[in-house]
Amino acid sequence: MEGILQTFGLDWPKFISQVIIVLIVYVILSKYAFGPVIAMLEARRKRIAEGEANLKTIETELGKAEEKVRGMLDQANLDAERLIAEARESAEAVRGQKTQEAVKEAQSIIEKAREASRLEHESAMNELRRDFGRLVIDATSKVTGKVLDDGDQKRINEETAGQVAL
Repeated sequence: MEGILQTFGLDWPKFISQVIIVLIVYVILSKYAFGPVIAMLEARRKRIAEGEANLKTIETELGKAEEKVRGMLDQANLDAERLIAEARESAEAVRGQKTQEAVKEAQSIIEKAREASRLEHESAMNELRRDFGRLVIDATSKVTGKVLDDGDQKRINEETAGQVAL
């Protein structure tokens, strides 16, 4: 074995000193270099894991928010449709009421026109009776040849009006 060690150039004191140096460098590097780097990598890994968890939570909350918005929109659409239906019903009721008012007003106008026509007819009939009475008086006075006094004229008017029923 000693021949092999010499063939490869292994010198125990140098080998041991190199192993000790490597161990010292490893301890120093692990304490001051590897430790902080590993801690930093571990912190980054934790932040990434937390970010992914937060992302899943945010996606879940976003889904819930979208569902809530859909529900609110559906409710708003239902409310809007209800309000439109109520407005239509109200407009229909107002239209019916206004139609009834217009019919009543038209009937009132017709009734007033009938009353005015009746009054005008009565007035025309009274005037016709007076004129007819005057004609009868004029004709009677011409036929009899005498001037009729107020009493005679009144009596003839009453008789004529009683006989004339137009």
